[in-house]
Amino acid sequence: MILRSNSYLSKKDKHSVRSSYDFLAGLSALTICKPTSDKLNTLRKKYSDVSDWIFGYIGYDIKNEIEELTSGNIDGIGFSDLFFFQPKVVILYKEEKLNVKYFPNITSVDELNALVKELDKPCIDCDFKSPIRYFRGRFTKKEYINAVNEIKNHIQKGDIYEMNFCQEFYNDDAVIHPADTFVALNRYSPTPFATFLKKGNNYIISASPERFLKKKGDVIVSQPIKGTIARSIDPDEDESIKQHLKNDPKERAENIMIVDLVRNDLSKIAEIGSVNVDELCGVYPFRQLYQMISTISCKLKKEHDFVDVLKATFPMGSMTGAPKIRAMQLIEQFERTKRGLYSGSIGYITPDHNFDLNVVIRTLLYNKDKEYLSFSVGGAITINSDPEKEYQECMLKARAILSTLKAEIIDAE
Repeated sequence: MILRSNSYLSKKDKHSVRSSYDFLAGLSALTICKPTSDKLNTLRKKYSDVSDWIFGYIGYDIKNEIEELTSGNIDGIGFSDLFFFQPKVVILYKEEKLNVKYFPNITSVDELNALVKELDKPCIDCDFKSPIRYFRGRFTKKEYINAVNEIKNHIQKGDIYEMNFCQEFYNDDAVIHPADTFVALNRYSPTPFATFLKKGNNYIISASPERFLKKKGDVIVSQPIKGTIARSIDPDEDESIKQHLKNDPKERAENIMIVDLVRNDLSKIAEIGSVNVDELCGVYPFRQLYQMISTISCKLKKEHDFVDVLKATFPMGSMTGAPKIRAMQLIEQFERTKRGLYSGSIGYITPDHNFDLNVVIRTLLYNKDKEYLSFSVGGAITINSDPEKEYQECMLKARAILSTLKAEIIDAE
């Protein structure tokens, strides 16, 4: 598993949206957290048993363990809901300093070198050629717009205030080189929470720009993204675009609703009076996009651990809506596929109980055995949403993946 910050964003404040490391890798599994019917408590026991570096992911549908919810939609990709492992080798790189940690079961320099050389494989020449030419949509454009209007009816009735509505695009006859695709995607779209994970013949190829949660010491930080706009190559126009996003009342309203939700979630595990909005509706530059990001922090109560934090905050508000539980019920009703790992989280836990977790967006999921390649995109639907603009925002978020693979969407008209 590789986590790479791409060093694209400059530091902006003490809770920078940058990753904690420029590069972080966990190689080969010494032990694996085996799935049970009580996945989160199994993870808690596993982590307390090993008290070491742990890498892995939490799928969106873990929500069903936290709340009385269900997931009955199509699951094309077939990934497990939760996967964590203790690596044999951990490689840390930050500010031009490399640190390699390995465990006593590595008995020779040759064995260590063989594992580290695996990192040479995700290297391609500049002439990346993708064999993928298309993705199919689960919705036609008309169906998507009709669904947005139905969701707005629920908002009009006071059922919810905001809902994150997503759609999957897939190819069920896909043969790709996952590592090459990861490198190409992150060359095209550098992001601070990029991830490459190989689990058997299942692959995660991510260019995520969003942090879910970070813990350092007793401080928890969440940085939800709500608000997206395409950049311009013209400097004056680009600055105008940035200011437009910063002052857009609809985008700010979406972001602030999620900030309130995150504040409420964090208050369940925070010291009284410690929840704070460090930055509201900050606008950050990425290569193709500007994103509106808020930063919320709190001081964690001493009696709470990693799993307690997850149970209080997962799934992240930026990928559900508000109120969260009702929004998730409507997500199940309106979406056509099981989200699975999409809108879940990938990251790591350190031996001293710190952690950093992303939000799984702008991500390709690949099941090599099934030749199934998938990505999903979505956006926040509010009472002020224009269905046509919401659809175009989905296409904007899909651009990096489609452009990298030189693919197009079919059956979407």
